[in-house]
Amino acid sequence: MNIFYVYLLISKRNNKYISYVGYTNNLENRLKLHNTSKGAKFTKGGIWFLAYSMKYLSKSIAMKEEYLLKNDKKKRYLIKINFLNNENYNSITL
Repeated sequence: MNIFYVYLLISKRNNKYISYVGYTNNLENRLKLHNTSKGAKFTKGGIWFLAYSMKYLSKSIAMKEEYLLKNDKKKRYLIKINFLNNENYNSITL
């Protein structure tokens, strides 16, 4: 049985925090691809941090949830603020 993940990444570009939403079946490998500029075109050239991920048991459900998260600006904003205010994040420089 495959497990799929919906994830949200955060990076800093031009003194502004930006986010990227995607789905994958291998979260660790996908993050490496984004950070080596081999992931999505939008993520090239940046250092990306995983701010949110959720597991799903089917690809179709993961794709639906990815779509919903991409279009829910309020939820993305809240995830971003929560990540930036996290204690563990204070030692990370974006």
